[in-house]
Amino acid sequence: MSFATQYQPLLKDVFVQLVQDDLAKGNDAETRARHYCQSGKPDFVVAYLMTSDLPDDEKRTVLAESYERRAAITLERAREFDTRFHREFPLLLTSAADDRSAARKIRAGMSVRPSKTRDSNEDPSSSH
Repeated sequence: MSFATQYQPLLKDVFVQLVQDDLAKGNDAETRARHYCQSGKPDFVVAYLMTSDLPDDEKRTVLAESYERRAAITLERAREFDTRFHREFPLLLTSAADDRSAARKIRAGMSVRPSKTRDSNEDPSSSH
């Protein structure tokens, strides 16, 4: 199954529009996908990868890395909050575990479901 077919359900209109606007300014899809990968922003990554000429296997690798990076960022934030507020934040730990699971599935060539509870441009600590 092609990357586009497999991961189309992850696309969100707002990110598609932002990517189209960015590419219209002359930015490169692969470069931007890798930038957002390092920032742990899989919603942006998948939108850029849909327009990229990279081979599908490489697209999957970049997308998986974005989920892994987001998991690492979330765990780091959970540790910081634990220290700062002297209590655990189990929802952050669950979110990181979900991202690691998504990365494993993508690396295995499997589809992942769109997140219904998390938006990658939202601070995970800001909910409630």
